[in-house]
Amino acid sequence: MSSNSAIPETKTRILLVEDDTRLSTLVQEYLQQQAMAVSIEHRGDSACQRIVSEMPDLVILDLMLPGMDGLEICKAVRPEYPGPILMLTARDEDIDQVVGLEIGADDYVTKPVQPRVLLARIRALLRRFPSHAQQTVPQKHNTPDIHYDNFRISTTAREVWLNDTTLDLTTNEFELLWLLASHAGEVLTRDTILDQLRGIGYDGLDRSVDIRISRLRKKLDDNTSRPFRIKTIRGKGYLFVKEAWK
Repeated sequence: MSSNSAIPETKTRILLVEDDTRLSTLVQEYLQQQAMAVSIEHRGDSACQRIVSEMPDLVILDLMLPGMDGLEICKAVRPEYPGPILMLTARDEDIDQVVGLEIGADDYVTKPVQPRVLLARIRALLRRFPSHAQQTVPQKHNTPDIHYDNFRISTTAREVWLNDTTLDLTTNEFELLWLLASHAGEVLTRDTILDQLRGIGYDGLDRSVDIRISRLRKKLDDNTSRPFRIKTIRGKGYLFVKEAWK
């Protein structure tokens, strides 16, 4: 299949932004064997226009690209592209993961990636984003609002208020906060959180949950050195304390 061929509407449409020709071809062929339609863009400075104009079901975005790097692309398209973005990076550094998640990436995979791992991550993201028309929160929670004194979170408005001030949260932060708040008083393990939000188990190395918890604490005026609203229960997980919202 040519990288510029039209993508069948009946298949999951993926845009792979990767400058490594051999790797991109291998990924394309593997995913096409899984009944996915994959088009390829090798240059970063051409990726933004393609993402916004083609609106693929999912974008796999390499970090290091000619013309424009993956972080810049992610930040540029996020206001217009509501679908999932999976960052692909050869650098296993926390700072890349932190920045990528903060500017709107939904997941990341470090090269060299096993095809089955990549496929599992893609399928997990597609379950979270069944349609571009409306981004979703975890489907097991149907209650439209959670309200604890000066804190309120609404799935219908997709907004969070603290002391009558609307908080600026990313989609990932909103989903994590909703999951914790809807289980107030219950310790959620990293494995449970990752399973609910990304459809995968905790491998002992993934720090995405910890990164988002840290970001949430800052936005929720929690004490970052001795948090009292979202507590870390050592060796177990995280606890949303409903009595702390006063």
